[in-house]
Parts: sequence; structure tokens; C-alpha cells
Amino acid sequence: MFKINDNYLKLPGSYLFSNIAKKVNAFSEQHPEATIIRLGIGDVTQPLAPAIIDALHGAVDEMAHAETFRGYAPDLGYEFLRNAIAKNDFADRGCEIAADEIFISDGAKCDSGNIQEIFSLDNRIAVCDPVYPVYVDSNVMAGRTGSYDPLTERWSDVIYMPCTEANGFAPEFPKQTPDLIYLCFPNNPTGATITKSQLQEWVDYANRVGAVILFDAAYEAYISEDDVPHSIYECEGARTCAIELRSFSKNAGFTGTRLGFTVIPKDLKANGVMLHALWARRHGTKYNGAPYIVQKAGEAVYSEAGKKQVTEQVAYYMKNAQTIREGLQAAGFTAYGGVNSPYVWLKTPDHMTSWEFFDYLLEQANVVGTPGSGFGPSGEGYFRLTGFGTYENTLAALERIRRL
Repeated sequence: MFKINDNYLKLPGSYLFSNIAKKVNAFSEQHPEATIIRLGIGDVTQPLAPAIIDALHGAVDEMAHAETFRGYAPDLGYEFLRNAIAKNDFADRGCEIAADEIFISDGAKCDSGNIQEIFSLDNRIAVCDPVYPVYVDSNVMAGRTGSYDPLTERWSDVIYMPCTEANGFAPEFPKQTPDLIYLCFPNNPTGATITKSQLQEWVDYANRVGAVILFDAAYEAYISEDDVPHSIYECEGARTCAIELRSFSKNAGFTGTRLGFTVIPKDLKANGVMLHALWARRHGTKYNGAPYIVQKAGEAVYSEAGKKQVTEQVAYYMKNAQTIREGLQAAGFTAYGGVNSPYVWLKTPDHMTSWEFFDYLLEQANVVGTPGSGFGPSGEGYFRLTGFGTYENTLAALERIRRL
């Protein structure tokens, strides 16, 4: 008889945002008159920029003619997009990344979950705590995390790096030596950042102990401070120890059109084997590429008009985040983030657990956020709100929270 992958059975409950959706849907059914403001999931609300829409229309028209029709995309993605990425995201920032070291995908979430496939199951992972759930859950599914302790909410074979108020929500080097280190800066969920010198220390550490850093830079477009790196490849030695994951979802609004990429330098090797070659084989075998029309839209992000328009959208969301942070602080909450990140990380009031505060906010203010404990045990007692709503809804949500 067939057998299942019973690692899935080890996962506690549903995916965090699936749980939230179920709770919100149940509340909506019981209270159909309620107008719910959603500041929980990090989905954007502004339409795609005009330059991107024009590129989409142009690419759709191309697909209507035999001379310009496109079928399967090249394994790594179209060269026009990879060249634009290599120049604008890396060369212009002094980073040595070639176009053929960039793999186009349909989003950073998929790549975050899939990248672990090219590593042995006996690798130990280290994660920030709290952390984006996909990093841990995908390793659970693979069978790399050991057993789960519901009392501590920790996996036996995962190395946790607590990111708390005491250390400025920045991880410290773990006492145990990891093989794979997941870092996300600007951070989801805390909104925290680290300086270039701090990131350089992580690069030096990884090269010293023989670890690989999986660097999630999905929110780099929101960086406003000069000393915060946009890419790990701004650090010396990163080409021999780091993989970077990027997304078009938050910088350009591609949450519904889906586009991202992963960078694996050819200098990154294990026992003489290039990780680039392994990911290329995985990519070619299991993936048929992001659609041509979406990749053309991605190229438009780097046009003169596209850069201006997406920068304006990022500023719109950052205005929301700043409004949330300052509004919460004025209302007596302790809140962080919202400076280099669209996320605001707040302490729950009156010693409420994060899920208790979720229920309280939903029921009393009809506002949806994300419980901090859903991101890991060190997230307990905290709560995440996003700047991705409309400005009007952001103001309305704050007014409701103030009245509590």
C-alpha cells in the first residue's frame, strides 16, 4: 500500500495565514454588518504602475502574432529581464553578480520553500525567532527539523536565534554551529534592519564555519537609511557563502502576477560542486518559468518611468507604516519597525497573548493583524500590522484602535 510523507503530519495546525483567514471568515459570517479592515497579510492594495500595465498589454499583443509569440521560457528566465536585474539591483550597487547567476521564478515564497531541496537532510538550519513561517515549515516537510515540542513551540533540530527587544530584534551568532542560516532584512515580521557592518560579520562567520546564508531581501525597496544594505553581495566574501532571494511582489505590486528571482553565485561550492549547477538542474527539471508577459512586466520595473512609479508606490506604503507606528505610539503602544520596512511590530497590551489580542482587535475594532506567536515562540506578546492597506483604511483602523 502507498505511504504518505508523514513529515507533513508533524506540522502543528494550518499555515499561519490560513488560520487567520478561517478566523476572519467565521467572524464575517457571524457579523455580516461589520466592515473589516485587513492589515494582517502583506498583500498590496495599489494597482500596478502604468509602465508595468503598458508592458503587459504590449506582451499580450505579441502573443497574438506568430512572429512574436513565445512558448516555454528559458530555464533561467529571459535574458532581457536577467540583464536588467543584474545591472539595476546589483552592478549599480557595486555588487558582482552576472546575469547567468540569476534564476527567474514566480515568487520568493516558492523559492524560499524549494531552495532547501538542494541541501542534504542532515544539515542543521538556524532561523531568526520570530521568522517568516515558510523557512521552518518547508524544512519540516522535508524531514530536517526533528520533533516538535508543543510546550516550547520549538523543533528539536532547529537552531533558534531569538530576536527580541533586548537585542534590537537582530540575531546573535548561535552557540551551535549551523549549516544553513536563514536571514531576512529588512525583517519580516519585526521590521528590523541591520547595518552593512553587521551583515559583514554574518558573511565572515558563514565563511569561517562553512555555512550558507539564505538571504531574503524581499523588502529591500523599503530601505530609507544609508547604512542598511540592499543586498548581501554588498559584503566582501558573500559570493562564497550566500544565496539571495528577491521578489517583485512588494516593490512593484506583483502579488497577483507573481514574479521573483534567486541569485546563486558560481563561487558558492560544496566539495567542489557548484550550488548554481544544482539549482539549475532543479529549476530545469521542476519548473517551466514565469510567463513571458509577466517577465516583460518585470523588465518595465527597471525602465525610467517604472522606477519612478514604483518608488512612489513604495513611498505610499511607507507613509502608511509611519502613520501606524506613530499613531500606535501616540495611543500608548510600544511599536517598532515602519522605518525601513512596511511592517510595524507592536507589544500586545495588558499582558494579552498575541492570539488574544488578535481576537480582541477583530471583535472590538474589526481590524485584522497577525499574531506574533505565529512567527515563532519569541513572537509571543507581539503583533504585526502592515502598511499595505489604503491610506484611508489605515487612518480608519488607527482611529478604531484608539477608541478601544
